[in-house]
Amino acid sequence: MRMFGRKIASVAVAAALGGMVTGAVAGGFAIGTQSGSGTGNAFAGGAAAADDASVAWYNPALMTLLPGKQVAGALHILKPSFKYEDQGSTGAFAAQPAGNGGDGGDWAYVPNAFFTWAINPKLSFGVALNVPFGLKTEYDTPWRGQLTAIKSEIKTANINPSVAFKVSDAVSIGVGVSAQQIDAKLTNCGNAACTVVAKLEADDLAYGGNFGISIHASPSTRIGAHYRSAIKYTLEGDATFSNAAALNGSVSADLKVPDSFSLSLFHSLNQQWELMADATWTGWSTVQQLTVIRTSASGGGPVGSTLTTLQFQWDDTWRYGIGANYKMSPQTKLRFGLAFDETPTNDTHRSPRLPDQDRTWVALGFQWKPSKTSILDVGYAHEFIQDARVNVPVPGQTTCVAGCLTGTFKNQADILSVQFSMSF
Repeated sequence: MRMFGRKIASVAVAAALGGMVTGAVAGGFAIGTQSGSGTGNAFAGGAAAADDASVAWYNPALMTLLPGKQVAGALHILKPSFKYEDQGSTGAFAAQPAGNGGDGGDWAYVPNAFFTWAINPKLSFGVALNVPFGLKTEYDTPWRGQLTAIKSEIKTANINPSVAFKVSDAVSIGVGVSAQQIDAKLTNCGNAACTVVAKLEADDLAYGGNFGISIHASPSTRIGAHYRSAIKYTLEGDATFSNAAALNGSVSADLKVPDSFSLSLFHSLNQQWELMADATWTGWSTVQQLTVIRTSASGGGPVGSTLTTLQFQWDDTWRYGIGANYKMSPQTKLRFGLAFDETPTNDTHRSPRLPDQDRTWVALGFQWKPSKTSILDVGYAHEFIQDARVNVPVPGQTTCVAGCLTGTFKNQADILSVQFSMSF
């Protein structure tokens, strides 16, 4: 029965969000774009704003503020850029081709869909279909860092049903569960001449939960808080080696994606202006290393032996955002937002697979209501990302005795979001 339920959940997730391509545009490999209406505010105040059905993800307690039935669908077009500049690589990396890998980022298309239903004045139900985590970097080969990374891809798909209860006129609570599928693929050269290319492919389905509360501190001020649990995966798949089939075999690895907590504020200053702010903590310290274990015997080692260990040594992070909306008319609203997003990475263990750094979001957008039951939101955000330094030893080594890839990544990202919502 457990395997049957797991398979059904996996099929449901894949059917809901199949075929998406992902690119990290937030700290770590989180995807910060989870609603089209939030992009224009840099997602400030997400756990307190109640614009549309996307509250099913950001804080299910807010569903009690939405009347009737509402549905929202969004598409986010992402363009991250990761360009490497070498600064004195040594040893095995100095002997590699002099190419810098081109732009490791690429276009990505991330969908979201949300539904909420006010069953009665006190009870609401909702569902979020989204992509919470994702990553894709791919470098043109041959390049200097190909011993460490060629392609890195993480895809997730999430279904998150939830319910909300209105405790009083001032307080609502909400709770939900998530079924989340993850697929990972990593490639790199297996030797200096790159006559062998190593590829790891693995996946898993796991579960988590979330809880939120909404408090009306006054008729014009709302406070929202939301907690989302960590999810622990046991990824299972295969390691394959081109031109070295004797090394092929099945593998597994444990990965725990982080929990998070958001505290948000929404305030109606007057009939024209709405203000919002938030702070979000993410427990990225759960990601310290990824140890890939052989689960079948091969020429590379016996069952239980370590194939490779990827070091992360990440830290917990904070994200801070402020935003504002200006109502030009009953049909039109302008959005503005600014946010600072910390990276969990560090200069010692940062990898070309994810050359992340602290980023500042600058965002704007607009909302148009073509009818009483429909809303169109368009938002744009640019991420100014600090230069990301790498100093990575040869795989399997902890020091630069055999050489280090030493250089800096020049990064940036752009996001365009379009969302259409309807109530009925």
